[in-house]
Amino acid sequence: MKHLHLYVFALLILISSCRDEKENCCDTINQESPYFPPKSTNWETTSPSSLGWNTDSIQTLYDNLELNGTRAYIVLVNGKIVLEKYWGKNLFNNAAFDTSTNWYWASAAKTLTCFAVGKAEEDGKLSLAHKTSDYLGLGWTSLSSEQEDKITIRHQLTMTTGLDDATGSPDSWKPQDLIYKAEAGKRCAYHNAPYTLLDQVVENAVGQDFEPYFNMILRDKIGMDGSWIWSSDNHLFLSTARSAARFGNLILNYGVWDGTRILNKAYVDAMTHKSQEINQAYGYLWWLNNTNSFRIPQSQVEFPGSLTPNAPSDMYSALGKNGQYICVVPSKKMVIIRMGDNPDSALVPFLYLNDIWKMMNGVIK
Repeated sequence: MKHLHLYVFALLILISSCRDEKENCCDTINQESPYFPPKSTNWETTSPSSLGWNTDSIQTLYDNLELNGTRAYIVLVNGKIVLEKYWGKNLFNNAAFDTSTNWYWASAAKTLTCFAVGKAEEDGKLSLAHKTSDYLGLGWTSLSSEQEDKITIRHQLTMTTGLDDATGSPDSWKPQDLIYKAEAGKRCAYHNAPYTLLDQVVENAVGQDFEPYFNMILRDKIGMDGSWIWSSDNHLFLSTARSAARFGNLILNYGVWDGTRILNKAYVDAMTHKSQEINQAYGYLWWLNNTNSFRIPQSQVEFPGSLTPNAPSDMYSALGKNGQYICVVPSKKMVIIRMGDNPDSALVPFLYLNDIWKMMNGVIK
């Protein structure tokens, strides 16, 4: 609780000092057609100088990233690599981190599950309006049947199930740990357990294990690598930073990859826009920047302003513990990837992302 109070105080200072620093970079949108890398190690690049960037500020950015435990940092513009840098060792600390190194996405992988849910809906296997119990069966929580039947797949995607996130085991999806706190749709709380159960919802809807289904509908179609592993009650995805960049590039292009539609635009729009009024900064498992207020994990306090004041207002992001970031900025045709160790003690480190954008603004003017 002490860490939460300190974090809230820091956020209030941040909002006060950064409110006027938005949209101060890359005002001219590059009009090139989007680029999609082939299923190989070849990936076209664009030099920062050709975009008119301040190349003298890049080393300052890199120094700060390294100081704060970053392992991989990539910036795409129109799908081409403009910045790419690696530091340190892999997870086993026995090899240098490079383009072939896998790293965990943490909660940034929630957006991959969101994608799988959307594809299953597109294929007519489920509906976001359906009751979760239609796919998990009755008694998947400790709620009464009347309370449980009010929880839908959409509530799972928007963190509005009403289940208590302050139990002793907030990651546990065992029925005895899924306890009533509020009516579904009436309370928004960042809660891993109901999210994790979306994997089972998808499996039961499509009649296939989650990982091969995910590989078929997304990973293999856009040339990603990576795999899912279980760590206690959490289903984690690990991949290279370039695979994260591929995913970001797909979402930047509204679900189209090299002329082929992978996911319908209506769902991409819905998942990257405000999903409810309680936490305006949350879509379908994506964090949004174009808001008047926001809430952070483990708190019911509503803060004024945007989540990342230094970033463009149209940015939306996949954010994970220890600073795993996939940031998509349509107005700049930009994707930013950061993988690495913990830059601060927050469950989702928003403050460091804002620091990165302050430095990026100095680079891209």
